[in-house]
Amino acid sequence: MMPAEWEKHTATWLVWPNDDDYFGARIDKIKEIYLKIILALHTDELVKLLVLDQKMQDEVSALLVKNGTDLTKIIFYHNAYMDVWVRDYGPTFIKIEKKIAWIKWHYDCYGGKFPELSPDNNIFLNLKDQIGFQMISVDMAMEGGAIEANGLGTILTTEECLILNRNIGKNKKDTEMVFKENLGATNIVWLNKGLVNDHTDGHIDEVARFVSPSKILCAFEEDKTDENYERLLENYKILENSFDQDGKKFEIIKLPMPHMYYDDGAKHNSKKAPVSYANFYVGNKTVLVSLFGDKNDEKALSIIKSCFPDRNIVGIDCTDLIYGGGALHCITQQEPA
Repeated sequence: MMPAEWEKHTATWLVWPNDDDYFGARIDKIKEIYLKIILALHTDELVKLLVLDQKMQDEVSALLVKNGTDLTKIIFYHNAYMDVWVRDYGPTFIKIEKKIAWIKWHYDCYGGKFPELSPDNNIFLNLKDQIGFQMISVDMAMEGGAIEANGLGTILTTEECLILNRNIGKNKKDTEMVFKENLGATNIVWLNKGLVNDHTDGHIDEVARFVSPSKILCAFEEDKTDENYERLLENYKILENSFDQDGKKFEIIKLPMPHMYYDDGAKHNSKKAPVSYANFYVGNKTVLVSLFGDKNDEKALSIIKSCFPDRNIVGIDCTDLIYGGGALHCITQQEPA
């Protein structure tokens, strides 16, 4: 069974940003985001941090200490890597008869769009002995951001990602069988599309997130002229008419949308950025919320706080992080207790 994200963690996995990824001149600001994440999480759970080598570990350790981090709560791992999106190429942790195991999916660089990232498929194969749990290798192209679990057997995902743009030739039935065999799924809810200009082809963690076994935050666009309006309205209607693993309807809460356009000229051609408040991360006692300097930031924080009243809500500006293609949920991966 795949646990829900709000269930107790032993650790959060992160990959330290390096100069070979996609952030360019923003790299120092990205490192500041990582420092905020680690500072917010490490008092309540371990942080397992991947770095390139001992030299980088020493540099990062000095930064962490300078910012008030307790290094006894940080566990470093060394391996070469291209990018930081550990949710997508890293382990998907599950429980088998109360014992922790993890799934190694095939990471195909988002349907082959970024072949230069292919070395990241091997990172956690290299680290499997250090991870220490049973590894289950599944021959299916998948990223962790494409699935969302309520911890009781229901999985949310999108057709755009897993049917139209991964594992061409496999249908819903094939994919659902993999989820049932490996994630303990008994109920799969399919949304149609994710956000406009999302290079992941519609990852679920940008559009719909469980906040309890029966409650879902659904990204919703009020502006009918917005490019995301129709697809998010469609998702909302699907969820309104969906049922959990026990045949009960979900409670659906609308989560407003932020709005941002890239400003780096030719690289992104001034396109609409795939930003969403749904890309939050639930730690043991802290919820990290991706913010974008938008008028809806405070409203989104308030809604998420109402769903996690016993956790500290920490908003982090992700307007630089999104230039790499994702936000806070994409760069984190929970390891359940």
